Amino acid sequence: MTASVAELITDRIGAMPTGERRAAQALVANYPLIGLRTVAEFSQAAGVSSPTILRFVARLGYHNYAEFQSALQDELAAQLQSPAARPPGPALDSPVRPMMEAVIDNLRETFRHFSQEQLTEIAQCLSDSRGHMFLVGGRFTDPLARYMAAHLAIVRPNVFHLDGQESMWRDRLIDMGKRDVLLIFDIRRYQDSLLRVAEKAHQRGVRIVLFTDQWLSPIARFARHVVAGRTAVPSPWDSSAALFVLAETLIAAVTRQLEDESARRLREMEDLR
Repeated sequence: MTASVAELITDRIGAMPTGERRAAQALVANYPLIGLRTVAEFSQAAGVSSPTILRFVARLGYHNYAEFQSALQDELAAQLQSPAARPPGPALDSPVRPMMEAVIDNLRETFRHFSQEQLTEIAQCLSDSRGHMFLVGGRFTDPLARYMAAHLAIVRPNVFHLDGQESMWRDRLIDMGKRDVLLIFDIRRYQDSLLRVAEKAHQRGVRIVLFTDQWLSPIARFARHVVAGRTAVPSPWDSSAALFVLAETLIAAVTRQLEDESARRLREMEDLR
């Protein structure tokens, strides 16, 4: 399974010198559009030289800039694809195995690009109970936000799921500040309302954790942490299975991070039943 450009960046950014790292960060912040510009325009936007851009592209494994742009163009086409334009999936007499294999491949690829360092950093962010945590998702991913909020509200205080309409989310922005975390689920086709809330939260200094797909939601430009899960399966609909397992992995990590506090809260909750 071919890795996306964003996944390659995640895998290799630790070995990049400063200039190439800046190019990588600029691309992720404006993914994938900045990479579809000329080398000179990309270098100017990233604040590095044109040779640095070419070295960055080579480090990702591309033979030249045209091959790199071709990969981004393919990703952009996949990013904008509607369910109506996707294959209908396997025949009705044998739908189980292709779907099962695709989901297993998604899980394998997702966790191949999700490092222990990422897990530790995000778990520490979500464990910081000095502030509030807000969780929200899109049309199909909000159940994941609700599920994660239900668990985290047990192990730490001040966890809130943002439900209802966008106007209600905006009303909660007044309560968000620099100590707070906003965790957002957003997969293709990305939801404008989530992008608007993320931008306003970012302007208020809120730390944003984004759960998205391999093509990266535009919210990535505002996120402190980006968790990308594979979602494509042989169906008109994307699968959230990998994102669900990522969420459960982080729930477990936060529970371990807050071992004493979570144990105390669990005991008190049992006493209140």
